[in-house]
Amino acid sequence: MKELLIVSLLGVAVLGLEVLRLRKIVYPLIAVALMAVCACVFIDWNMSEDPFGNGMLRFDNYALAFTGLFAILTLLWLVFSRNYFGSGERSVDLYALSVFSLCGAMILASYQNMVMLFLGVEILSIPVYVLAASKRGNQLSNEAGFKYFFLGAVASAILLLGIALLYGATGTFDLTGIQSALTADGSSDMLVLAGVVMMLVGFAFKISVAPFHFWAPDVYQGAPTMVTAFMATVVKSAAFAGMVRFFLLSLPGELPQVTAILVWLVAITLVVANLVATIQSNMKRMLAYSSVAHAGFMLAVLLGPSADASSNLLYYGLVYGIGSLVAFSVLYHVAIFLQGNEELSAFNGLVRRNPVMAGAMTLALLSMAGIPPLGGFMAKYLVIAGVLSEGHVWLAIVMVLTSVVAVYYYLRIIMAMFTPVENSGRMVINRREQWLFLLLSLLMVALFAFPAIVRI
Repeated sequence: MKELLIVSLLGVAVLGLEVLRLRKIVYPLIAVALMAVCACVFIDWNMSEDPFGNGMLRFDNYALAFTGLFAILTLLWLVFSRNYFGSGERSVDLYALSVFSLCGAMILASYQNMVMLFLGVEILSIPVYVLAASKRGNQLSNEAGFKYFFLGAVASAILLLGIALLYGATGTFDLTGIQSALTADGSSDMLVLAGVVMMLVGFAFKISVAPFHFWAPDVYQGAPTMVTAFMATVVKSAAFAGMVRFFLLSLPGELPQVTAILVWLVAITLVVANLVATIQSNMKRMLAYSSVAHAGFMLAVLLGPSADASSNLLYYGLVYGIGSLVAFSVLYHVAIFLQGNEELSAFNGLVRRNPVMAGAMTLALLSMAGIPPLGGFMAKYLVIAGVLSEGHVWLAIVMVLTSVVAVYYYLRIIMAMFTPVENSGRMVINRREQWLFLLLSLLMVALFAFPAIVRI
């Protein structure tokens, strides 16, 4: 509970500092608060807590682990995005919105009652709608915010309808109460199935899996690059944390119909996202489809053993989050250097312009492609092994083949970086970011060597 309280008060404090014209201390305050959240996660580990005593939230190891993940990713994102936010008048608003969105993410990882699930989804999403449209005067940014808001509202309505149907079938919003009711009365009721499917559709939009992914490329391209990085890491991981918590705690066993839907969602997502990514020339759209493909892998944790689902999702979320942050941060610097050029050709000669960024980008892309010895290989291996253990052989084959396709478009970016160009010029970044790129590069290798440290 201390973690959620720190972040909630942090958001209010950031707004208060704007009123007092103390903008310069906003950035260090957020950084210290996020480190305090990580410290509280370690202190509270193995201490399952119902902070309000009414069963609305439960800070168990699952909630604490994902809270730590969100805090770490947000802290890394904060360092990379400092140049974008700066210390101007609007920076405080953007910082506050990101903090409040993080608050919603933590609720999604810890909810015990579906009322809090819906509240967490809205607190997570509404600030991001504003962040996506925060680049005033830019038509693509305004369009991204509108599309995300409109389609997000529709998805939230579908999710809420699913919650209502499930409540009608079980008479409770509590996850353990739903599980007890379904265990006692059976889970074959059509009302139950309809409610679960509706909730699955609502979640599918939030995590951007096919065929509910159409908003992602447009929104990712139109939103400011560092906002896109936040959406692709913290927001996506939070949506998955909320979804997996629902499936693990509320459903007593396998619903064959839902399992079949999940299998096809994963297969369609991987095929569509990876094939369409191969023909993209805009880097943000290519990374958007890459994000959709990784969402397919993360969704597949629900098809493996339930005992490993939470740990595999946590590990995948950390590995993908690091790789994605590096990729979008490099793209941000390249676009600034080339006056807004976000095409694949903008990466030509990056290895000469800035070897540190080129090296970190290469490792990040190889990790996301699943090449050893990088964390992305182990993340994909754990998910595919879980899918195979449950007998979904054909899906595992699809996952392997589409991963091979993914290697193609990741290698296109790497080849561009090593393509020599005349008069390329030097691309300078500050020392803080250079060390962070090096640290994350080492971390991607370390996560491959020691995957057991990221377990719940």
